[in-house]
Amino acid sequence: MGAGHAHRLHRPGDSPVHGLPPHTKLAATFAFVVVVVSTPREAMWAFGLYALLLAAVAYGARVPAGFLLKRLLIEVPFVAFAVLMPFVAEGERVEALGMSLSVSGLWGAWNVLAKGTLGVAASVLLASTTELRSLLLGLQRLRLPPLLVQIATFMIRYGDVIADEMRRMRIARESRGFEASGVRHWGVLAKSAGALFIRSYERGERVHLAMVSRGYAGSMPVIDEVTASRAQWSYAMALPGAALVVCLLGWCL
Repeated sequence: MGAGHAHRLHRPGDSPVHGLPPHTKLAATFAFVVVVVSTPREAMWAFGLYALLLAAVAYGARVPAGFLLKRLLIEVPFVAFAVLMPFVAEGERVEALGMSLSVSGLWGAWNVLAKGTLGVAASVLLASTTELRSLLLGLQRLRLPPLLVQIATFMIRYGDVIADEMRRMRIARESRGFEASGVRHWGVLAKSAGALFIRSYERGERVHLAMVSRGYAGSMPVIDEVTASRAQWSYAMALPGAALVVCLLGWCL
């Protein structure tokens, strides 16, 4: 399987977390997110412990806090949505700083912010310590439908190619004096988007014919068979295991 391109989220390293098989990290991340989502929102202390667990993983993976925080900015739209909830939600209201806020909206905002931030942080840590190609191999090892794995592979492989095609088309427009500055230029941009779609479709046809001519029959060959020992599974599942204990305490207390 190809798709060995580096991505901006990945941070090369030789830490124990980097060395874990990708499918163990995928399973651990998924289990951790499920536990976090299952935690009652009233157990605020539990989310603080989850953050400490992720901080310990980041420390073990030698991922700097600045690197992690910068990539957490991807959740800014969700933060904006959460900030609006106390103002638009209905039900019992309280006064704070001269503003009337909904109690249910405040709890909802906290729920979105806490669980969303922890989920995004766990995903960023996974991407920071695992190459894209390894992630695809891990998904295949976890028996994700092969068709979905192939779609993800081609998306990663040809995403940069399409982006480079868009860049060349933009340069060609600008070299002819075009500058999008209003609604009247939308027609030119729409035609460019149509031309890009046609070029991408034709490229896909050529790639498919090339693959068929080389023996492609609906499945990609697996070059590297990734396996994990019991010790590696235990090491990977330590994070969701500790989170599960915290979650159970959150329901009991």
